Amino acid sequence: MSFPPSYHSQRGKSLRALAGEASRAKAVQAATDLFATSGYRGTSIAKVAAQTGLSQSGLLHHFRTKTALLAAVLEQRGAEDGEFLTTGDGEAPLGWDAFDALEALVARNSTRRHLVELFVRLSAEAIEENHPAHQWVQDHYDGMEAWLTDAVRVAQARGEMRADAPVSVLVRTTIAVVDGLQQQWLVRPDRVSMVDEFSAHVAELRARWGTVGEPDEATEQ
Repeated sequence: MSFPPSYHSQRGKSLRALAGEASRAKAVQAATDLFATSGYRGTSIAKVAAQTGLSQSGLLHHFRTKTALLAAVLEQRGAEDGEFLTTGDGEAPLGWDAFDALEALVARNSTRRHLVELFVRLSAEAIEENHPAHQWVQDHYDGMEAWLTDAVRVAQARGEMRADAPVSVLVRTTIAVVDGLQQQWLVRPDRVSMVDEFSAHVAELRARWGTVGEPDEATEQ
């Protein structure tokens, strides 16, 4: 009989250490919910502590500042999305597989409204250069752009995508579509389907720039 891989490592931990990890996890979850609904500026350590069931001093034992708490929230969100997007061998999917993975992530996020709200709200706040999430948002877009750029170039190298496809336009348009659909879905969930409309965007990209079904140049000559 097998057992969860984390069980072996937990056996050596004291009850106090396990309780501390549980409190830390609860604090991150509470902060995620509050940052999503009230933003970073509108959330206080006192509110997070109250929702977590800790005293303020108890919360500050785990996170010395609100900025440190925000960093933990963003780190967890990034890690979860990164794990979801990687393939079985731990690599990021490339070529058209990257767009398929992004479709799957959009579908997953359609069931996690609070995380979509967290990203949209913090991204808007982080326009200010002194906002603690400003660098994280910049890194997020840099990473997305680098990944999708590699994905398009690999698709071209494999012959899956036309060589004249405008790489930067496809990449930035796709990111803009994801962001725009998220914001519209939050405001008008009864009229906007992130899943259907992003899938339509990818289908249009395939129809316009994909090479499947195109006649082979050698047979035309």
